Amino acid sequence: MRINGRPKTLFTGQWADLPLRDMALNARDFGYDGLELACWGDHFEVQKADEAYCQIKRKLLELCGMQCHAISAHLVGQAICDNIDERHKAILPAHVWDDGHPENVRRRAAEEMIATIRAARRFGVNVVNGFTGSKIWPLMYSFPPVPKSMIKDGFDDFARRFGPILDVCEECNVNFGLEVHPTEIAFDIASFRTALSAVGKHRRFGINYDPSHLGYQRVDYVRFIYEFADRIFHVHMKDVIWREKAEAGVFGGHTEFHNPIRAWDFKSLGHGNVDFRSIIRALNYIKYTGPLSVEWEDGGMDREHGARESAEFLKKLDFSTSDIVFDEQFGSGG
Repeated sequence: MRINGRPKTLFTGQWADLPLRDMALNARDFGYDGLELACWGDHFEVQKADEAYCQIKRKLLELCGMQCHAISAHLVGQAICDNIDERHKAILPAHVWDDGHPENVRRRAAEEMIATIRAARRFGVNVVNGFTGSKIWPLMYSFPPVPKSMIKDGFDDFARRFGPILDVCEECNVNFGLEVHPTEIAFDIASFRTALSAVGKHRRFGINYDPSHLGYQRVDYVRFIYEFADRIFHVHMKDVIWREKAEAGVFGGHTEFHNPIRAWDFKSLGHGNVDFRSIIRALNYIKYTGPLSVEWEDGGMDREHGARESAEFLKKLDFSTSDIVFDEQFGSGG
């Protein structure tokens, strides 16, 4: 089943408490074409993902009528370039955290990402989405002033750690889609340009495009599509609301999500400020035909209601580009 043009999928990262079979059946009932599988819970277990495991998972999805075009390794990706601390223990597999020594954690996280890329190839998908982490994110807004050499060192560190990973991507014919996002090496148009340059414009380094992480920063998220047209390997559909005035500003004020004093908060599709119609037109213009994957996050809404409503929103929203030029039809007769 395919709704309109592009496949409509649901990212399972926020549903990892459910077994994959239940998740797949739910997503089919909600109206999706498929799933983007997270590498946590039992949805896609990298350390188990030999040929037999991948065949079983693929068969399960097929029996549930579900496609899969990407797997996502955000949690281990975060640890590859980050300044490691106790926060990471909560999100990493035990074998990646192990002794907790920061450099050892970063090394094992990189090894796990390489294993994920090889598993993706066995599973039959050519996109792995994820994060990178960043040793220089804490310097994003900084005083005392930060020497340019420190920022360059951060991008060089990213290139040194991710270069071998991208080379494995090339070997496996798999693309890595960075979810451009605060806390990562690239979080807006300018920083992605720098990150791309740092890895020598490696053809396997691209984007898991998510407008929600750009809009509240006041980044031109539609221009972003045109700017990096050849680098958009996958698309997340997630909404966000932002306000001109708030008690807790763009940095969040150390408040929890869904606190009404915040300047911004993630919302279910159609409940925020993102101009999705302009996004669809831009994706059509660059000839993006991959999935539109809902990453559902909204602290004020039941997730099943939100996922179902989001599928309906996408059905109405998505449309194919025209294959004719409208004003060439004037002389066609008839």
